[in-house]
Amino acid sequence: MHLKRLHTFSGGRPAFGKALAAATLATLLAACSSQPQGAPMTQPPSPSSSTSTPSSSSHTLQAYDWDLVSAHDARGQAAPGWLLAGKRPLRLHFEDQRLSVQNLCNVMGAGYTLSGPSLQVGQPVSTKRACAERDLMDLEQRVATLLPQARRFELRGTTATGAPQLAVWFADGSRWELAGSPTPATRFGSAGERMFLEVAPERVACNHPLMPQAQCLRVRDVRYADNGVRQGVGEWRIFQGEIEGYRHEPGLRNVLRVQRYSLARNGQLPADAPSHAYLLDLVVETERVR
Repeated sequence: MHLKRLHTFSGGRPAFGKALAAATLATLLAACSSQPQGAPMTQPPSPSSSTSTPSSSSHTLQAYDWDLVSAHDARGQAAPGWLLAGKRPLRLHFEDQRLSVQNLCNVMGAGYTLSGPSLQVGQPVSTKRACAERDLMDLEQRVATLLPQARRFELRGTTATGAPQLAVWFADGSRWELAGSPTPATRFGSAGERMFLEVAPERVACNHPLMPQAQCLRVRDVRYADNGVRQGVGEWRIFQGEIEGYRHEPGLRNVLRVQRYSLARNGQLPADAPSHAYLLDLVVETERVR
């Protein structure tokens, strides 16, 4: 497998070798998944800074993904460099005592604990993928340095748009303001099913009722053992629809970790439409095919 190495950000020295990365990908980065496993989630509560209990705070944190809206220094002034023009804002995802940071160059994760309004975050661990955008790499390093300095948080009531708000304060007095959006598990009403798909380098012609010259992805299932070793693959097939969060680049073969959600409602599948929604979780392997 062409797996990326894992590393911590302490001094920039790799903490895991390539062989260990292959063995721990499924367990370590499973905690960085943007879709939780387990029982279906109920409708998330509306947070309130004055009434939230520790359990309801934890539930709300995990029911939403949190996108950075603004960053402020210790004096309350706008802190530059945290929001990059033309780039999606960094996103925090809380799940099973793991915090992941998305929309950076790499997927970053760390353990976290809550105690009342206190928030403690451990040393981040990340995939190690070079990124052409220097500003995005710089932001990633700043995030990795600041996260372990988190000290407290506050959930605030929903805005006029219905989005809850989250504020996080750090040891130096700076803070982040973030807006919540329902996680896929919340959107689809279930935890879904995790699977691996290999995507062929080129799209192929396919039948589509609304697109006479449709071009579809070609995929096959990939199976991995718990130690990260590939066990086998399925047959190539036409993939109807798209994988949310995945942008296909011609000439690149990718292995994706995705989350699959049933689109059935009241036991009925939609007519003339895909039966499942697929959301990108992680790009496991990339190879340019010449």
